[in-house]
Amino acid sequence: MKITNTVHALKEWSIAVNALENGKTIMLLRKGGIHEEGGRFKVAHQQVLLYPTYEHQQSFMLKDEYANLVYPVTSGWHPETISMNSWAEITHILPVADESTVNELLPFHIWNEHFISDRLKWKSNQPLFVLLLRTYKLPQVQHIPYSPKYGGCKSWIDLYEQVELEDSKPVLSDLVYSQLVDQICRIIGDKLYAVPR
Repeated sequence: MKITNTVHALKEWSIAVNALENGKTIMLLRKGGIHEEGGRFKVAHQQVLLYPTYEHQQSFMLKDEYANLVYPVTSGWHPETISMNSWAEITHILPVADESTVNELLPFHIWNEHFISDRLKWKSNQPLFVLLLRTYKLPQVQHIPYSPKYGGCKSWIDLYEQVELEDSKPVLSDLVYSQLVDQICRIIGDKLYAVPR
């Protein structure tokens, strides 16, 4: 059962959030931020607002069609107001350690081979987590004042104010989303990590 409001948010590159919102991908690849609890990535919440970040976006880690859309910002820069257009249900959490398997997933996300190699080498004893997200557009854009509490290299934050999710519309139809999930799970070969409903 879907929640009707939330304060929970997942921080992700703005370019990736935009791709999720436009149905270009249903996939994020994560190993967690530097300040993750216990130094390991964990999915804290199944249903989350998508909080766009700008500071760490690297155009050289993106496929060409996305690299040109990144605007460099100085270290520590953030907008005074965060505009949130969407939220997502994390339907699958799929840990992958094999580079060849991750490379097979290239058609399904926005990053390039350099990003994959970099992420697999960083904390090499830990898997790369493939998150599959069913994204929903909010009925209206939410403008959230920035707080220093939202900064730093962490994946999950709680906002100061609840955001209403009712009347949100899915970006992709049930059929299209389930077809993409099936294709990805066939590549990974393990459906045991689907988030329980």
